[in-house]
Amino acid sequence: MRRVSRWAEPGAHRRDADTAGDRERGSASLEFMTVGVLLLVPLVYLVVALGLVQNHALGAEATARFVARAIAQASDAADAARRADAAIAGISTEYGIDPERTEVGIVCDPAGPECPSAGATVVVTVRTELTLPLVPEILGLDRLAVIPIEASSGQKVSRFWSAG
Repeated sequence: MRRVSRWAEPGAHRRDADTAGDRERGSASLEFMTVGVLLLVPLVYLVVALGLVQNHALGAEATARFVARAIAQASDAADAARRADAAIAGISTEYGIDPERTEVGIVCDPAGPECPSAGATVVVTVRTELTLPLVPEILGLDRLAVIPIEASSGQKVSRFWSAG
């Protein structure tokens, strides 16, 4: 038990006990901010990356759907090619998809000498790639952080469609 003299300086006994506590004062908020920032940065990156993947997936799906519809509703093969190119260019611009990294494949069912043909089903497949943001080019990491995205859509061609 500690004895305190009545003639001692006021607060002297508290000063000795609080000296150790003063060194720790305010460190909890600093630790909370540090841990919060360390957890928040990866979480924000994850949200941004998933948003980009979703954007490219929706863009690929929209491209496949609109190209299939444009081909099926065209009056002839030249009109179908013109409409398909316009749809690819417009949707790539709208969704921010790189046209150089996008492949579009068109297949008809039933397969015939001409695609598209009257009464056939046009199946359009779109393949594209997304490079994750902020990945450095060091050691080829940018080539490893590529996510392939693919979407397909089918559309029935009118039986009155003309090939010429």
